[in-house]
Order: sequence, then structure tokens, then C-alpha cells
Amino acid sequence: MQNDRRQFLKQGALTTLGLGLLGLQACSPNASSKEAEQNKTTPPPVEKASSALFQVSLAQWSLHRMIRSGELDTIGFAAKAKNDFGINAVEYVSQFFTKRGRDKPFIREMKKRADDNGVKSLLIMVDGMGPLAHPDNNLRQEAIQQHYQWVEMAHTLGCHSIRVNLEGEGSAEDMGHAGLDGLVTLSEFAKDFDVNVIVENHGGNSSNAQWLTDVIGRTRMPNCGTLPDFGNFCIKKKDNNCVEEYDKYKGVKELLPFAKAVSAKSYDFDAQGNETTIDFERMMQMVKDSAYRGYVGVEYEGNRLSETEGIKATKKLLDRVIGAMG
Repeated sequence: MQNDRRQFLKQGALTTLGLGLLGLQACSPNASSKEAEQNKTTPPPVEKASSALFQVSLAQWSLHRMIRSGELDTIGFAAKAKNDFGINAVEYVSQFFTKRGRDKPFIREMKKRADDNGVKSLLIMVDGMGPLAHPDNNLRQEAIQQHYQWVEMAHTLGCHSIRVNLEGEGSAEDMGHAGLDGLVTLSEFAKDFDVNVIVENHGGNSSNAQWLTDVIGRTRMPNCGTLPDFGNFCIKKKDNNCVEEYDKYKGVKELLPFAKAVSAKSYDFDAQGNETTIDFERMMQMVKDSAYRGYVGVEYEGNRLSETEGIKATKKLLDRVIGAMG
């Protein structure tokens, strides 16, 4: 019965996706976001911030150099977030513990450490588990199944979501059809665990917010949504340089109607503490104007400041901007 329901959902969604993607290039800049808004279903509740309008969480990627050097491990991440930065909510990154997805004692210890420090586990950013938007059905189904363990782990940790990537090959239309199938199938599995499946603008087609919202809107799954990242809007690279980039402000605005998490990417800061490449006040005003009321994640990715300094600078800027909102 469950398989029949999945097939029904996917078939209906694929039919409407074909109509939407065929005309995607001819759409006006805001057409996809308007259509996605119309197709949007009411999302299930995510972990709500308290006290201030928004509270701040910490993405594990902000400490990737420290983790890769062995100075910090995943087990100690929650305590470091709380004790070093005063942050009481965290976002894990699967690539730092890829082989531990089914290691139940490890997962229980992660949860215990977070609970002992009064830290909420919000989501797991899942990477390297296969192309969910690959037109080859066998590769896509294998990728879907590779993600199941992370759904189960998120449930055990008390996370509201896993963040996935819509990677694949072929045309935007082909990847749209394949990605829709991948998301519907995975979201059907995840809903039984009270876990959301959310997609970040993370390069390639996924950094085209019009394409991404078109796919997400057609899943018609309440537990399928987006994770708007203030950066990561490079659609095409050449020689490791971005040669085609989606407007970051337009992109975040288009992704917000489906948001179940928000990532405040940062790279560097001026003497006044403002991010030098992203207008945080403008970004956060758009977040405020949307229906989203969850945590905003610090994700420092710069090189000039140390990871510790970069995290503190990002949090300080967010605290200032959020505080000014009242």
C-alpha cells in the first residue's frame, strides 16, 4: 500500500514537473517562485527559536579544519558550541563521521553529550551519499537507500531534518524529473520518522533557485523543503572559478517560502564587523518577512580569520542584526 501511494505521488508530481520545466527558461524572473508559493503545502513544525525573533545555531562545517586536523571530534562538537561560543543548537555534517551512520553506541553518545550540555541537535547535512537527481534509476535508487541511515540517525538525535544535495547528470529538465523522484521517495520514508528532507543551494542546478523551487514545489510533500544559504549561488564553475552566479538576494527570497532551516554563510568582515560580501541586514530582513521562524545557522567559511574568530564574528553580527529587529 505504501509503495502504491509513493508511485501515485511521484506520477502526479512528474506530470506537473514536465510542464513546469519545459517552460522554465521562458519564465519571468519571479514566475517560478510565485508558482512554487501556490503549490506549497503547510510544512510540519521545525525546532523553533525562543526569546528573540531568531536564535543562532552552529554548523559543524565552520570547524572543518579543526576537525580534519584531529583537534576536535564530532563527539565533542556540541560541548564546544556551548562552552566556546555560547551557542545551544548545532547542525552536524555527515562527512565528519561517514562510517558511523549505523553505529548506535556512537549515535547514543552524540545525543548524550548534546543533552548533557543543553544543546539541541537540529539537523544533519548529508554529503557523499550518491546522486539523488541522477537520471539513471539504479544510481538514484542506490543513493536514496544510502540516505535512509541518516534519516534514522536524525530521528535518534532528535533532529528535525536532514539536508541533502540534488546532484546528477544531464539537462536541467532530466535532473528535475530525477530529483523529484528522489525527493518524493526519500521524503515518504522520512515522514515515518518525523524528519524533514531539505535541499540547500549547493552548486549546479540547485544554486538556480528558480529550478530548485520548481522541483520542491512539485513534491507536494509537507516534509520536503529548502535550506537557503546566504552564499553558494554559483551555478557554473570553470578552472575553480565561478563563471555563472545566481543573484544571492533573489535566490534566498525565492527559497524562503519552503525553508525549514537557514544558513548564514560568511567569509570575511570589515572593521565595523559587517560581512564584506553579503549584506546580512538585507538577508535577515527577508528572513523576517517570510514565515520562517527557526534557527539561523552560523557557517563561517573564510580563510583570513581563524575558525574560532570567524564563528565569533558571524555570531556577533547576527546577534546585532537580530537584536535590532526587536
